[in-house]
Amino acid sequence: MIARAGIVAKRGLTAAAPHLRKLVRWLADRGVEPVLDAETAALLGEAADVRTESRDDLPRTVDLVVVLGGDGTLLSVADRIGDAGCSTPILGINFGRIGFLTEVTLPEMVPALESALAGTAVVHERVMLNGLMRRDGGSVARHVVLNDVVITRGLISRLIYLAVHIDDLFITNVRADGLIIASPTGSTAYNLAAGGPIVHPEVDALLLTPIAPHSFANRPIVVPGRSAISVRSAAGGATTGEVFVSFDGQTGVPMEAGDELTVTRAERPLRLLGSPTRGYYDTLREKLRWGER
Repeated sequence: MIARAGIVAKRGLTAAAPHLRKLVRWLADRGVEPVLDAETAALLGEAADVRTESRDDLPRTVDLVVVLGGDGTLLSVADRIGDAGCSTPILGINFGRIGFLTEVTLPEMVPALESALAGTAVVHERVMLNGLMRRDGGSVARHVVLNDVVITRGLISRLIYLAVHIDDLFITNVRADGLIIASPTGSTAYNLAAGGPIVHPEVDALLLTPIAPHSFANRPIVVPGRSAISVRSAAGGATTGEVFVSFDGQTGVPMEAGDELTVTRAERPLRLLGSPTRGYYDTLREKLRWGER
């Protein structure tokens, strides 16, 4: 049962204001309490009389989160749900340009919400990644993300040398501009732009894709989803302060010599409510323009 629904809009998305008002009224009329983060509530104007929570606390206080924006906004909410260790489902309403994750269109918003309240919505469980950075035996950063963990160089144009282990077995040294460790959901994000494969979200797998590799031998690889991927900085590449690790592009930390990044499948999947009229392949065909001449 959905008693409280969180609403998060892309920051500064003034075009969403009339739809927010409609959504708040629609939920209230059906006995569902709308809960907005402060920035989303500000889009309604000073006269708005709604409950507000911070974006960090919102996933713990509601039964559903409705996101109005693009994939970046949905990722920011998904990662907060992952870090909070809860299973709050997300319904993404597309206000962006691509929208692999926010696949529900504005005309579909009300039917999708009706299905959610009735308990008949299509729910996709998407694998999330647990990224842990260690330094000197302690934890520097830990985040649960939906799309990817990326190691990349900074402003200085030097190759990164990375030693990659899977399940404690040495796999290869990567010499490249960076390395993407992606979930199947993240396969259509940075991974795809870097030449990695598209992997259906229901496939139990993790992806490793070098960014602009120096050697032709460094190619993308798909490994079992149960794998533990460890990456260390190898000698000869970019130095301290020149290598960074980003988590879904939402936050990042510098990677220093001796640091170790470990990426595994997270304990909980993300529950993503899908379009009531279109499936995954429909989204791929539309967004990638398959079949067009």
